[in-house]
Amino acid sequence: MIGATDVIDVTDGNFAAEVIGAEVPVLVEFTADWCPPCRQMGPVLRALAAEEADRLKVVQLNVDRNPETTNAYKVLSMPTFIVFRGGEPVKAMVGARPKRRLLEELSDVL
Repeated sequence: MIGATDVIDVTDGNFAAEVIGAEVPVLVEFTADWCPPCRQMGPVLRALAAEEADRLKVVQLNVDRNPETTNAYKVLSMPTFIVFRGGEPVKAMVGARPKRRLLEELSDVL
């Protein structure tokens, strides 16, 4: 299995294995339980994970429970999306957006 068909929860403990070591680009949503726009992105990210499973891995990281990774990538606003390719961050986006816009913004990294 290259990609997953659902959004995977990652933590400080497994971030390197799940994101840095991934064979395909990874979209990381830095999220929080108290963040309404983050909750709004849930269905969008699940649809994206299912539709792009062969070429994109979609994960989420709870900023409140995983401060080490959150601080390492200087995430201050939620939701923040960072795309990793080859273990390196290659694109960052802040704020909720519709799936169509998200796909357009990801087109150059997929």
